[in-house]
Amino acid sequence: MAGKILLEVITPDRLVVRDEVDMVIATGIDGEFGVLPNHAPLLCLLQTGEARFKKDGSIEYMAITGGVAEVFENKMTILADAAELAREIDVKRAMKARERALKRLRQREKIDVARAEAALRRAMVRLKVAHRAGRLESIPPETMGE
Repeated sequence: MAGKILLEVITPDRLVVRDEVDMVIATGIDGEFGVLPNHAPLLCLLQTGEARFKKDGSIEYMAITGGVAEVFENKMTILADAAELAREIDVKRAMKARERALKRLRQREKIDVARAEAALRRAMVRLKVAHRAGRLESIPPETMGE
C-alpha cells in the first residue's frame, strides 16, 4: 500500500516524534491497534504500553504512558502523558523504579497501592521497550508478560 502517515507524538514537555511513517501500532484501552495509510478516522484512549512505528523497513519502539490518539486524513496524533523512544530510556533508572515499586507493593500498608501499581507498569513498559530495541539483554520474566 502506497502512502505515508504523518506521526506526531506530543507530551506536555516536548515533541517526541514528528515524522512520516509507513505504519503505527499503539496500545489502546481495549488492546493493540494498527494504523496504515488511508485509515478511517479514529479517536481512542491509550493506556500505558508499548507503541511502535515502521519507517523505510525499520521499526522504532516507544514507551507511552497514557493519553489519547487521533487518526484523521493520514495523520496520527498521540497526545501522551509521557513518551520515550527506546533509545532515550535510561535502563538503570527504569530498573530502580521497578524495584522501588515492587518494594512498596510488598509493604501493602500505608501506601497508595494504585499509585505503586501504576509506577510498576510504567517501569515495566520502559524495560520491555528497551529490551525489544536491543538495549537490554534480559529483563525479569514478569515484565515480559505485561
